[in-house]
Amino acid sequence: MSDTRRRVKVYTLNEDRQWDDRGTGHVSSTYVEELKGMSLLVRAESDGSLLLESKINPNTAYQKQQDTLIVWSEAENYDLALSFQEKAGCDEIWEKICQEDEKFLSEVFAQLTDEATDDDKRRELVNFFKEFCAFSQTLQPQNRDAFFKTLAKLGILPALEIVMGMDDLQVRSAATDIFSYLVEFSPSMVREFVMQEAQQSDDDILLINVVIEQMICDTDPELGGAVQLMGLLRTLIDPENMLATTNKTEKSEFLNFFYNHCMHVLTAPLLTNTSEDKCEKDFFLKHYRYSWSFICTPSHSHSHSTPSSSISQDNIVGSNKNNTICPDNYQTAQLLALILELLTFCVEHHTYHIKNYIMNKDLLRRVLVLMNSKHTFLALCALRFMRRIIGLKDEFYNRYITKGNLFEPVINALLDNGTRYNLLNSAVIELFEFIRVEDIKSLTAHIVENFYKALESIEYVQTFKGLKTKYEQEKDRQNQKLNSNRFRRDAKALEEDEEMWFNEDEEEEGKAVVAPVEKSKPEDDFPDNYEKFMETKKAKESEDKENLPKRTSPGGFKFTFSHSASAANGTNSKSVVAQTPPATSNGSSSKTTNLPTSVTATKGSLVGLVDYPDDEEEDEEEETSPRKRPRLGS
Repeated sequence: MSDTRRRVKVYTLNEDRQWDDRGTGHVSSTYVEELKGMSLLVRAESDGSLLLESKINPNTAYQKQQDTLIVWSEAENYDLALSFQEKAGCDEIWEKICQEDEKFLSEVFAQLTDEATDDDKRRELVNFFKEFCAFSQTLQPQNRDAFFKTLAKLGILPALEIVMGMDDLQVRSAATDIFSYLVEFSPSMVREFVMQEAQQSDDDILLINVVIEQMICDTDPELGGAVQLMGLLRTLIDPENMLATTNKTEKSEFLNFFYNHCMHVLTAPLLTNTSEDKCEKDFFLKHYRYSWSFICTPSHSHSHSTPSSSISQDNIVGSNKNNTICPDNYQTAQLLALILELLTFCVEHHTYHIKNYIMNKDLLRRVLVLMNSKHTFLALCALRFMRRIIGLKDEFYNRYITKGNLFEPVINALLDNGTRYNLLNSAVIELFEFIRVEDIKSLTAHIVENFYKALESIEYVQTFKGLKTKYEQEKDRQNQKLNSNRFRRDAKALEEDEEMWFNEDEEEEGKAVVAPVEKSKPEDDFPDNYEKFMETKKAKESEDKENLPKRTSPGGFKFTFSHSASAANGTNSKSVVAQTPPATSNGSSSKTTNLPTSVTATKGSLVGLVDYPDDEEEDEEEETSPRKRPRLGS
């Protein structure tokens, strides 16, 4: 019985673009001396005649379709196809074709990276790979995966690292296209390569830094290549396509790598363009071999400043455009806009890593220098970067913004814009409206306290008046809270004072003290058991009238004062003896009278009540003869 796995039909495409059946036979892969290479042979099952003899050519674009078809073109307008009876036979022959391709690709990679290869030959090889990768997009998913895995195994990424750094523009462009196919196929594969590479190579020659440098050095006035590379970088740093397994988190590993080894390369043009430090600029030019004008070179320092030392509410000027060199360099402005777009993406998706980088490098301050740019699109990119940061409503960012007074360049740009209703105006207003609507208290307070005088005249929107209202409402709320806390604190302090009083009372037990005759306190100062006290008072009223003390001398009484604290703390009442001054010279003798008096006391409040009806003279004498403050003993 014949082998049905290799049973095939041979087809050719005619001039009418129709497939002609050339016969049925069995296919094999054999080395043919005349063709000097491995070839596909098909012999007819009827008589063994040769239906097909075709050398496997690495330059030929073979396609595998529908699991049982292999299609290719041997010459212009001459297409061939093998239709297999079984899928297994198709897979076997396809593997033979790929093996031949792999041998060929190994030779091509060797020539591509060989320094002895001339420029024309290298350009030809790179373009071949570009077309080869473009063709792969027509393959079935499984075949496309096998193709790119083969390229990766053979060393396509190290080869690209070399050719992307070459001076030949065509070579670099073709290499960028190849790199885009690889990133689209598997960003994880590229990330794994660059992380392994970082363990053995310097930062300058890492593939991802070569890509960033090519983006920076794009000479196209429209920055077509830079835009393409920026998109590839964005894909590589996007956490959404990063893998997470039980023992390994690609996101944390790759972002640590990127911020440690690559971020300084990406931000170099931005930091250099916003610095007045000549050494920093010279370093950038030398390091990146790139010479172009700087878009915004401020002539004033951008060191940290506080609101009191930078913008005064009484005299807020516009932007510092008069003090800033902003050459009309559209290409550079475009490049910085691309970098800002990528950094804004990082703010949205990287949180922890980008936050540390922004604060350590004072990056937002440097970005906001670009608010002075004559290119509105660049100023808007800088503003968008700040808007994304504020949109996170992160108090670490908010403190960084307020301490650095980073609203100043934004407000200056708004004031410079005047009454013009344009995109910049709308974007700035939207920023402050977001702060108002979201009620970001720390930013609201900073804006109102430092900039409201400059902004209160803007009445075509209610944003700034609304911020002032929010600020005042919060201030009132804080004052109420403060007063409430003070009341609770006073009550607590009173309790502590009372406790000290009772402690003193115990220490002074048994000692004689002088007790004053006090006027009754207002009802507000009476303890909670006031009603009980009044009942006791009425019960004793008649007895009090019968036992009024006798006057011994002007301004003096001699009586026994009964102090009862049992109503408050449950202790036994003690007697306090008050001595009057000696008798006066009128010779009248003093008499002692016992006066039972009920006193109800609470913590911190000693209330003694002695009624002396119809005795107005006594009150007058009390006012003229102040008594000593008593020392209380228990």
